[in-house]
Amino acid sequence: MTSPLACDYYQPPAATLGLIRIQASDDGLTAITFMEPTAVDTADPAPQPNAHTRLCQQQLAEYFAGQRTRFELPLAARGTSFQQQVWRRLCDIPFGTTASYADIAARLDNPRAVRAVGAANGRNPLAIVVPCHRVIGRDGSLTGYAGGLARKRWLLAHEANHKRCN
Repeated sequence: MTSPLACDYYQPPAATLGLIRIQASDDGLTAITFMEPTAVDTADPAPQPNAHTRLCQQQLAEYFAGQRTRFELPLAARGTSFQQQVWRRLCDIPFGTTASYADIAARLDNPRAVRAVGAANGRNPLAIVVPCHRVIGRDGSLTGYAGGLARKRWLLAHEANHKRCN
């Protein structure tokens, strides 16, 4: 029998971002999601942290303080083999930089998989930690983001600002 998912929350310093829900199994983090203010209510689970959610909170605090540019967390998100490959490539995009969907497809040695990369990117369950916010359109435009473009814009500006400081 598998144990229930641990759940905890992190309040980032920017109101634009809202509350972040962190979920983990015994194996590692399974989801990090932005919560809309209207979704934060009594129906949401009470915090039941574990070592993984606590470590994630700590590293998120360091990230938002400009002290962390790469996460070192056990990840246990479920996805297809292709999605897992894409998510690993997203983790290779350096802090404060961006890549296009075509760049990611090329890194997978599958340059024709641009749309599939976009779909996998959109299904990334580990916001910020697996930095799908760093993926932009080939022309440099901000493209969709599951957390919303305002959050994506804020995260990219945060990283650009702290990249200069590091």
